[in-house]
Amino acid sequence: MNATTTLLTPQAPAPTQGGVAGWARLTRPRECTYPEGDWEILAKHWFPVARAQDIGAKPVAARLLDVKLVVYRTPEGIHVARDLCPHRGVPLSMGWVEGSEIVCPYHGLRYATDGRCTRIPAQPNVVPGARFRASMLPVVERYGLIWTSLDAESLDADIPDFPEWTDESFQPILCPPVAMQAAPGRQVEGFIDVAHFAWVHNEAFADRENSIVPLYQTQMTDYGFRSTYISNVSNFPKALQHLEPEGFVWRRTFDVYPPFTAILTVDFPDDGVLRIMNIAAPVSARETTLYVPLVRNFDRTGSLEDVYAFNAQIFAEDQAIVEAQSPEDLPLHMDDEAHFAADRSSVAFRKALRGLGLTN
Repeated sequence: MNATTTLLTPQAPAPTQGGVAGWARLTRPRECTYPEGDWEILAKHWFPVARAQDIGAKPVAARLLDVKLVVYRTPEGIHVARDLCPHRGVPLSMGWVEGSEIVCPYHGLRYATDGRCTRIPAQPNVVPGARFRASMLPVVERYGLIWTSLDAESLDADIPDFPEWTDESFQPILCPPVAMQAAPGRQVEGFIDVAHFAWVHNEAFADRENSIVPLYQTQMTDYGFRSTYISNVSNFPKALQHLEPEGFVWRRTFDVYPPFTAILTVDFPDDGVLRIMNIAAPVSARETTLYVPLVRNFDRTGSLEDVYAFNAQIFAEDQAIVEAQSPEDLPLHMDDEAHFAADRSSVAFRKALRGLGLTN
């Protein structure tokens, strides 16, 4: 854990819940879009389910890997639980928070931050048993996002380091999340695909008259792989490309952290650096919430609305493509689709997912 992490621990762990330090370990839901085996692999990883700034007084419903969750805030911090009252199955996100407890709207049962049911209003003299315990999940708050795992094997969250987020020489920016009707693997592959710039982002920053992709290098790392792409394709928005020095060469470095996170580092003129973390949170096998924390060490007092608008334009251009792709799932076997030399990052990504044991 680093200085940007907040880890909430149960006040009274329940051994019957299993998991790490008493956290619940959820099982594959009945109506699951992931094949058996894939869900169990992904459930051990950590994904964001909300922005911290969006969690206020009212509980918020979320979904991860087909599991319905509730995210809520108490004086102790932000908490994530299965969105289910164990009494009669009503979503806790329909309820409210009083003090340090979340209240079910159906019968008023109250749950502490460790999941214990503290009160049954219809029978206030009864001490609720273990079967009334809500399923609480571990929480890490990092980069303005709330991360959790459905089946954490340890509290060492596999969240990539992004040290510039707290570096005073960089400006941290958290873009609004984007909901996509697309497989998370398709979205990540699109993010690291450099051959689509000229065709999909022609209006934003690229040029269809400059579509050639120079050969680039991809190397395996202990976290996944890195691709370094050097070209003369500008990263300035079209309206600002007059600011680019003549003959400037752009370096883009993609660090990919399977299953569904990638960080793009773009070297700008005058030692400028832009780093974009692309996190495709798997709502289901074919639904994705895209979270994008980014940092820059230039134009740090510039308009955030301009940043949001430019990124929203790029996200929308990508979204139109990935939502239309067929098959909807990302094919992981090399013979399923054709490939050319500029696809080396895509091929490395598919191999990395297969290396995790995933089939789709």
